[in-house]
Amino acid sequence: MGFLRCCVYYGILAVVSFFIGRLLPKSWFHGDKFPYRCASWEAKLFRFLRVHEWQDKVPDMSKIVPKLIPAKKLDTDFRAQLPRMIEETCVAEFTHFVLILLGFYALRLWPGTGGAVVTAIYILFGNLPFLIIQRYNRPRLQKLLAAQQRRSRRNQEEQQ
Repeated sequence: MGFLRCCVYYGILAVVSFFIGRLLPKSWFHGDKFPYRCASWEAKLFRFLRVHEWQDKVPDMSKIVPKLIPAKKLDTDFRAQLPRMIEETCVAEFTHFVLILLGFYALRLWPGTGGAVVTAIYILFGNLPFLIIQRYNRPRLQKLLAAQQRRSRRNQEEQQ
């Protein structure tokens, strides 16, 4: 019975957090400010974890619900999408962080070893990888945006 309660709880969390994440104003999230700004040591950690090798192998909500979430593919107009994509990484990171915190409530729904195992699986496989992926990709998107802005400034200066 505890396992079922945990599963129902996590299912409800997933649905509610999905819709809250869609409704939160993106202007609240700034990739260059705390807590979303990545520390310099994180790049070494991400290389150690080999995030670039496995990030495309985890489930992606844009593949599961394509009508609600646009695919995270860079198309020909990706430069115009960069600021929004950076905000989206912050929202996703925030959502997964909150889900990790709320995930611990399952220990009250199913006290003991069973609840601890389910909670650990939920956190370690259901949320932590996605949080890591957001933190891995954001600096890369920010570098692209900065390069785009530099090019745009240069073009404007040349035109004057």
